[in-house]
Amino acid sequence: MHDVIVKGILSSNNGMNIYRGCTHGCIYCDSRSLCYGIDHVFEDIEIKFNAVELLEDTLRKKRKKCMIVTGAMSDPYIHLEEKLQNTRRCLEIIDKYGFGLSILTKSNRILRDLDLLKSINNKAKCVVQMTLTTYDEELCKIIEPNVSTTKERFEVLKIMRDNKIPTVVWLSPILPYINDTEENIRGILDYCIEAKVKGIMVFGIGLTLRNGNREYYYKNLDKHFKGLKEKYITQYGDSYEVISKNHEKLMRIIKETCDKNDIIFGVREVFNYIRAFEEKNNEVQIGFDI
Repeated sequence: MHDVIVKGILSSNNGMNIYRGCTHGCIYCDSRSLCYGIDHVFEDIEIKFNAVELLEDTLRKKRKKCMIVTGAMSDPYIHLEEKLQNTRRCLEIIDKYGFGLSILTKSNRILRDLDLLKSINNKAKCVVQMTLTTYDEELCKIIEPNVSTTKERFEVLKIMRDNKIPTVVWLSPILPYINDTEENIRGILDYCIEAKVKGIMVFGIGLTLRNGNREYYYKNLDKHFKGLKEKYITQYGDSYEVISKNHEKLMRIIKETCDKNDIIFGVREVFNYIRAFEEKNNEVQIGFDI
């Protein structure tokens, strides 16, 4: 790891990344793409040394409350978070100033901060987003080797449900010829139904490949799925979007399941829910004994 001093912590859409890089090792990771300008080894985590101070200064000056969103580019609960606790410190700031939170992770380390998530949700809105890609636990350990297993993430979703914290599942990416099966999709959807998730984010049945993450993905295909790289090259070439031949069938299953179980479906609709700030009236009613 290495420290950097940054000038800002929130994007124009109130997005925040406390770290840059990741140690989860997911074989499909888009954040490895060269277009994001990470100029260091991806596993050599960049620590934004002044992130907490910047966040407090920024939120203190904000005139209007909003949702603070984190986890899109770098998981806030990478392994180093256990020691550094920078994510927790940022959550404390968000809670202190009464802002909302939308946080995306693949790790059950988030349970360490359940007290803060509950507090934020009591004052405003806290949405915990969890990526689920693979119902098969053994396959999960291959394509997402250093993160909580799918079952462990499912347990997180149920704990959030029991604490009345809304959840969204990112059912993405789905890898052609690996986990693009009806059995896999229905298994994940069953988890979503039991956990009573608020929404499911799905961009399509497939993945995106750009310079940087394509090479890493193909390296892992050679390691774990012999001959599949050549099949990809023949079928998809250098395409950015790699769409499964099962796309239409599986998307129909997901939509029908969401409609039947009152789960928000559709990228725009889910994003609208995630970004909508809700301030709750928690005024204490004081009574006097006479």
